[in-house]
Amino acid sequence: MSNPAMLHELGGRAKTASKQIAVASSAVKNSALELMAHTLVEKQDDILTANRLDIEQATANGMNRSLLDRLSLTPARISAMADGIRQVAALGDPVGEIIEGSLRPNGLRIQKTRVPLGVVGIIYEARPNVTSDAAALCLKSGNAAILRGGKEALHSNIAIAEALREGLSAAKLPADCVQLIKDTSRQTAAEMMRMRGYIDVLIPRGGTGLIKAVIENSTIPVIETGVGNCHIYVDEAADIDMAKAIVVNAKASRPSVCNAAETLLVHQSVAPSMLPTLVSALKQAGIALRGCEQTREILGDLDIIAVTE
Repeated sequence: MSNPAMLHELGGRAKTASKQIAVASSAVKNSALELMAHTLVEKQDDILTANRLDIEQATANGMNRSLLDRLSLTPARISAMADGIRQVAALGDPVGEIIEGSLRPNGLRIQKTRVPLGVVGIIYEARPNVTSDAAALCLKSGNAAILRGGKEALHSNIAIAEALREGLSAAKLPADCVQLIKDTSRQTAAEMMRMRGYIDVLIPRGGTGLIKAVIENSTIPVIETGVGNCHIYVDEAADIDMAKAIVVNAKASRPSVCNAAETLLVHQSVAPSMLPTLVSALKQAGIALRGCEQTREILGDLDIIAVTE
């Protein structure tokens, strides 16, 4: 089957599934999410076996350590993925929520109400946990999902998607509420961006290049996401011990992920007293630091690289 034919078949199944999930009750959706989380843990061995294949191939291809960490799964990380699904289940149901409304002088009531979008397409890079995150969020909001992950995580994504689909079936919902595109070629990605009529909105999650490519080539409405540069601000009233713990954890606990801290801002009135403590803690954690001219003046001989942009 050619790429367009395969995608159109997949899109048709997603459209059919989206009609059922759009009208599913909160209880049904939450039950499905709980079963998806359960099945994810139950299929842990299969997922880890698949992940090892991805890690071996990525290592052979020279993937750097930071990206390998993003790609790697462990029992603890799979458990965290399942917990993430359960947290989504615990959220309020957005479907049917009235955002605002008014009563016109003639008695006509106008309301703005949240409704499902239909089929959400998500293109992302080599982060297997995004597969479960994206599927859970789409399901909770009453949408079917078509997922296309990076080629480096293909085996992991297939195993995760199969577990999620099994959970959906156990909840008596269509497994096609979650579908994974297994062809990770650029041609297929380009075809996905043109699936107007099947996909209602496309969300790219990844680096600047990926987001730019989707925005420039998609014929489907796109929700543009950010590319990172997470900030932490330490106020003048902050407790120094708490600030140090938060700053070090935000950067050093797992530097490879996209929500790791990348910029530290400290209130100028406490910068002379707080910066040395914070910077020393970060350097002890092995973090390389760059600073503006004012920061380098405050820190003196603490070996801070000058910023270049």
